[in-house]
Amino acid sequence: MTGGESPFLDPDHGLTIRRVESVKSLTRTKLDELPFGVIEVDLEGVILAYNRAEGELAQLTPASVLGKNFFTEVAPCTNVKEFAGKFREQRDASAPYVVFPYLFEFPHGAAHVTVLLHVDQERQRGWIFVQENARHA
Repeated sequence: MTGGESPFLDPDHGLTIRRVESVKSLTRTKLDELPFGVIEVDLEGVILAYNRAEGELAQLTPASVLGKNFFTEVAPCTNVKEFAGKFREQRDASAPYVVFPYLFEFPHGAAHVTVLLHVDQERQRGWIFVQENARHA
């Protein structure tokens, strides 16, 4: 699914593609209050912000990942065409959104998630939104 007004997350959580802009302007403290993962990266994938929900899902502290490349240093399982490739395509084509299912394979167990990638060329930033759907040991 790309573009359009389709919801990304459960309406109870309040994030839809339409509301991504408002989430992008939240302070880091407010990002930590969200019930889904939010990772802000530069256009090369270096992490600029990493919220508490994403840290809990990945079992990583935000302080341990800031300044590292999300695709190669923090979540190398995402450095594939199906994830990092989509981010690069968005970045290079200026496509604003893409939503897709993904399986994170953590050392502590796999997690089925829904991912929304958003690239903002004007701000030279990308956002990775992650909603956990199910976890497996």
